[in-house]
Amino acid sequence: MRSLAVVGGGVIGLAIAARAADQGWVVTVHDPAPARGASWVAGGMLAPLSESWPGEDAVLGFGAAALERWPGFARWLGRDDLFTATTTLTVALDTADIADLRTVADWVGERGHELRLLNRAEIRAVAPGLARAVRAGLLSLAEPAVDNRALVGALLAAAVKSGVRYAEVVHDLADVTADQVVLAAGAASAELWPGLPVRPVKGEILRLRTRPGVARPPAQVLRARVHGRPVYLVPRADGLVVGATQYESGNDTAVTVGGVRDLIADAETLLPTLGEYELAEVSAGLRPMTPDNLPLLGRVSDRVVVATGHGRNGVLTTPLTADAVLAALAGETLEVARCADPHRFEPGGRL
Repeated sequence: MRSLAVVGGGVIGLAIAARAADQGWVVTVHDPAPARGASWVAGGMLAPLSESWPGEDAVLGFGAAALERWPGFARWLGRDDLFTATTTLTVALDTADIADLRTVADWVGERGHELRLLNRAEIRAVAPGLARAVRAGLLSLAEPAVDNRALVGALLAAAVKSGVRYAEVVHDLADVTADQVVLAAGAASAELWPGLPVRPVKGEILRLRTRPGVARPPAQVLRARVHGRPVYLVPRADGLVVGATQYESGNDTAVTVGGVRDLIADAETLLPTLGEYELAEVSAGLRPMTPDNLPLLGRVSDRVVVATGHGRNGVLTTPLTADAVLAALAGETLEVARCADPHRFEPGGRL
């Protein structure tokens, strides 16, 4: 039987491992703490449309293709309860942000996706608890959110059910004896395959819990810019996830006072009742970023396939990444993932 080593046990690595085991591979995941890392510190937004911007056609196409795969992926896991919101609302507080919402709506609409512009009154009807300072909104009925921690739990269970085994951390891919290797180590991938254009970017998040007598949070994912800083509020069964800062700080995962202060202040600007919630957790993770905000997916040698560089969209792109990697292991290229060719930054890259 064919053997496969998956180096990295986040949502990407676990999904690939479980799917490959289902297809007959003998799979071992190498990770000192599976289901932790950046996958544990995530909002779980599935919002490729709302987060798009003119000129990023490949990013939008890749993200939209990943979003289309999510219902089937959840069914494969047997966990439709992973979803914590069914819609995404991006709101604007000033004239410049309103203009940006219109720009995104028009550009995305030209590419066949629908985003609906809302005025003040319509926002109040959809999300009555928002601050009066919110002036306009962009509603996406196609963009849900999932509970990232429930997702990694479901993937761990699927991997166990499929017979996936776990082993020690890998320091050199040459030490791995499997027939094939998938490198899905997130921000650490470049340490194991030097030259990969992926770098760590720190993101801090807060987890807030509701308390008796406190108003329930909005049912939608909320996104905005406050004082030029992006902020999002993602529903959970017991409250909200608030995120996320973004720092180019190497491998530093310390949570900073300034980061927590800004997240709380920006979130309260959108949702004034937030100050009554319990501050249950603060944490930080390292997003694996690439120069063009697309992942690196594909074969880099006869034996090694990479699956890294997912940035802020690891949860969103998990189903499509698993499909692309399984195709690469079979000697094929998934057409919709061609834009993520890991050789595209090389002179004479394959794109």
